[in-house]
Amino acid sequence: MTPPIIKRYFIAFDQHKWTGLAAWILVAGASVLFAKQEPPPKQYGASGEMLFVQPPVIFSKTGTDIQQQAQVLSKDALLNEQVLEIVAKRVGKKPKELTGKIAIQLPKPPGKGEAPPPPRFALGYSDTDEKRAFTVLDTLMKVMVEQSRLVNNKRLSDRIKGIQERLPAAEKDLRAAERRLEQYTKREGVLLLAARDGSLVSGITSSQQQQRQSQIQLQAIDAQIRSLQARLGLTPDQAYTSSALSADPIIANLRAQIYQAESQKTLLSEQGYRAAHPRLVELNTQLEAYNKLLRERAAEVIGNNGIGQSLVTSSKIRQDSSLDPSRQQLAQQLVTLKTQRDTLREQLAGLARQEQQLRREYLTIPNKQLEQARLQQTVKLKQDLYSRIQAALVDAQAAQAETGTSLSILTPVQVNEIKQDPPNPVLIVAAGAGIGFIVGNGLIFLLGSLGGILQTMEEIRAALVQRDVEVLGILPYILVVDPEGGETPIVVAPNSPYLEVYERFRSKLRLVGETAPKVVLFTSTTDKEGKSVSAYNLAIASARAGKRTLLIEADLRSPSMCKVLKVAPDPDANVEPLRYYGSLSECIRLVPEVENLYIVPSPGPMRQPASILESSEFQRLLEDAKGRFDMAILDAPAISLCNDARMLEPLTDGTILVTRPGYTGGNLLGEIADELSESEDITLLGAIINGADISIPAPTVAESQTLLSEEPETVQPKPASVSTNGARKK
Repeated sequence: MTPPIIKRYFIAFDQHKWTGLAAWILVAGASVLFAKQEPPPKQYGASGEMLFVQPPVIFSKTGTDIQQQAQVLSKDALLNEQVLEIVAKRVGKKPKELTGKIAIQLPKPPGKGEAPPPPRFALGYSDTDEKRAFTVLDTLMKVMVEQSRLVNNKRLSDRIKGIQERLPAAEKDLRAAERRLEQYTKREGVLLLAARDGSLVSGITSSQQQQRQSQIQLQAIDAQIRSLQARLGLTPDQAYTSSALSADPIIANLRAQIYQAESQKTLLSEQGYRAAHPRLVELNTQLEAYNKLLRERAAEVIGNNGIGQSLVTSSKIRQDSSLDPSRQQLAQQLVTLKTQRDTLREQLAGLARQEQQLRREYLTIPNKQLEQARLQQTVKLKQDLYSRIQAALVDAQAAQAETGTSLSILTPVQVNEIKQDPPNPVLIVAAGAGIGFIVGNGLIFLLGSLGGILQTMEEIRAALVQRDVEVLGILPYILVVDPEGGETPIVVAPNSPYLEVYERFRSKLRLVGETAPKVVLFTSTTDKEGKSVSAYNLAIASARAGKRTLLIEADLRSPSMCKVLKVAPDPDANVEPLRYYGSLSECIRLVPEVENLYIVPSPGPMRQPASILESSEFQRLLEDAKGRFDMAILDAPAISLCNDARMLEPLTDGTILVTRPGYTGGNLLGEIADELSESEDITLLGAIINGADISIPAPTVAESQTLLSEEPETVQPKPASVSTNGARKK
């Protein structure tokens, strides 16, 4: 098999050979004209050398850096636009005229282990005028020296300006960092100092020791309180109340008066005085007054503010205020111990709170120390940056006295005549012919690739498979050599080797769907893809298989091809096409050389073919074909040229899309395949690849003599010769 790229080239050659020939003639003619040109005028070459200079002593680092930067300049930096403009202005030329004539040769970078090359480079300039060549190159070298000095000074000025712009920001950052450190030290310095000298840990330890001592004292006081409570039978609050009441002289006087009044009342009651007796009433009144005064005085003494025990009755007050001196002393001691216990408890709680506070502060010490270290580190970094910027500024200012030019003229300009060999016209013409041949063939291949045409059957198959369109058959490139010079791709001979391929196509078509289609429509994406040839040959193969087959030429926009089957079309059919299709006996013709094959020739070309295809006469023809014939094949126009195929498809069992390498466009095939496969009103049975390069035994001369010629629209491209296996060759 021929490689796909070779097939693509031959197909592109058939389509664009005249374009390639024109390109070859154009390039070859240009070479002839170039060979006839007069010899170029004399050329003079000016050359000179320049040296990267180093000042004898450089004290500043900035000056050293600038000198080193000047020695690693590239060609574009040395011959920049500013240098060329100055030189062009001085010599009276345009910068573009100097760009292509100035040559510069920089020293090559040293390899590994090699010594560095000498710090110099060569310059060259060519011109037809000897004096002008000298002037241009001499001016260029002097301008480069001047520009080197200006560039170094500008670099130094830019560096100083950049440092001066950065210095205020660096100083501002340093001062801000110092303020943050100062504020933090003022806020947390005491605690951090206490952590460093150990006073914080000592405070925690001392607080714990004081808490232990207070707990011991509290336990001793609790023991004393329990002992006194047992001896007195009073709580500390009761002891405070009784002690306060017993020590008050007013309460003692009121108690005595109450006691005296009660004694008189008891005596009178024993003597038989009634309660209504004035004396008893007076005593009761006195008792009420004394009891009221007693309660008021008791409230004043004990305060009734929650410290002592509240007293509500006079009897209770008199009972609690009757302590003897010894018990009164014990009660006062009990109250004192209670006060000491409360004091110790408050002191113990304060010590516990103090310890917790010290512990919390102790836990924050690591974070505070880290924060202080971070602030100190920030200040140090800002200080280092500020110091470096200041040092760089001082160094750059010192470099102003050291910076000068980095280039000097090593070798003055020398001018020599450039010897040129005259061009050989024969070689120029031969080279032009060869280049033209390459350009022509490359242009042919490029035009074939850019046309969007699928050049091989592999590309068409891949495009169809990608869109889930079944490939019903791959039909060969039919070539029949007629001794009289005619060629036709219609397979009429019963012993043609191509008939077997169409028989396989017919057999596969019968297996499509649940029932074999009887009425099929042939269409293509565009013209010259061989849809008519495929429809004719399929009809012949079906008739050879013993099936009554009707071939309907439904392309009313083109003339009929029925002459290739030796069938004469009706000359009056185009005058009254509806009457022509209405009379089945007139429009259906028997093919004389193929048994079981009938054909309805087209009356075209017609002016309004769509109205004829939509007529009832044409539809009755299709309905009659379904009942009378085993297979009916419609040859419709290309689907991209008109809508005839879309109108006829509902009257058939399905559509077959015909493609052909070298003619089918990739984008057009994709659009039409998607439209047909996704439409609910159209049944796409599949597609065939026509004109493929596959192995088919070549027909004999005797077989080819029995075949007829075809119409120009369906004639396939004629290759130079054909091999025995059917593959095209040059």
